[in-house]
Amino acid sequence: MATILVTGGAGYIGAHACKALRAAGHVPVTYDSLVTGWRDAVRFGPFEQGCLTDRARLDAVMAAHRPDAVMHFAALSNVGEASRDPGRYWRNNVLGSLNLIEAMLSAGVRRIVFSSTCATYGEQDGVLLDETSPQMPLNAYGASKRAVEDMLRDFAAAHGLGWVSFRYFNVAGADPDGEIGEFHDPETHLIPLTLMAAMGRRPALTVHGSDYPTRDGTCIRDYVHVCDLVDAHLAGLARLMAGGEGGVFNLGTGTGYTVREVIAAAEAVTGCRVPVVEGPRRPGDAVSLVSGSARAARELGWQPRRSSLERMIADAWAWHRGNGFAA
Repeated sequence: MATILVTGGAGYIGAHACKALRAAGHVPVTYDSLVTGWRDAVRFGPFEQGCLTDRARLDAVMAAHRPDAVMHFAALSNVGEASRDPGRYWRNNVLGSLNLIEAMLSAGVRRIVFSSTCATYGEQDGVLLDETSPQMPLNAYGASKRAVEDMLRDFAAAHGLGWVSFRYFNVAGADPDGEIGEFHDPETHLIPLTLMAAMGRRPALTVHGSDYPTRDGTCIRDYVHVCDLVDAHLAGLARLMAGGEGGVFNLGTGTGYTVREVIAAAEAVTGCRVPVVEGPRRPGDAVSLVSGSARAARELGWQPRRSSLERMIADAWAWHRGNGFAA
């Protein structure tokens, strides 16, 4: 059994990671500011409220819990906001991560699993992305994540920090047990927005851009089930705990879906019509982003077993119909 500090553990992915860590016999300690996270999502271990920019608070939490490793999910991640207010992303995502890494090292913690993003690659249409693809981020969100990866490499070289970084695109689905799911305020992710429109909780789904050079004019994205994603993070943690080599791993299915294809699948799964209105493109949105995961399969034994579009939508639909954290 290990104690794992989970930054962003009150968020969508972090909460699912905490549940999986507890199921694996570990003690997940959530560290979250609750600016975007939810207190109701902290159900699987101790909770410590704090910001990554508060070094004294990080030091106190490290001393109190003496974690064996860190899973680092905490970050701002709104692409549109990152284009409008890049400074906020550099301060929170980059300076906050630097605080975290230095607090770890001061406390003798030398293993970190980092939740990165395939947004570091920018727009590379018609390419199945892998870990060697050029990184050309379109906005401060992707650029901030790339900067943290650079920091991890530097601290590994200088201080022996063991690290694994996972790059992935759109995460979807929910805990099959219905305990936790995806809920943002405001919500910006396609599948929950689609389901909210299907349920009548919002008047319509806005399709941001219908003139992209794709098969139906809408953006293409690769989707991964949140539980598959968490499985990879636990596999990366196990690799570090066993003294294995770290590095970067892409997590994708290799299959991309357009916005309209996601809408059609949601209508088929739910049996409800999704009202749609068309809006302009959003700044910073790439045309098509699809990633493979050959290295993760080869070195971590990872497979996206739950990541069919229908399964992700069905799990998310079940959670939203149970009223989510508003229940």
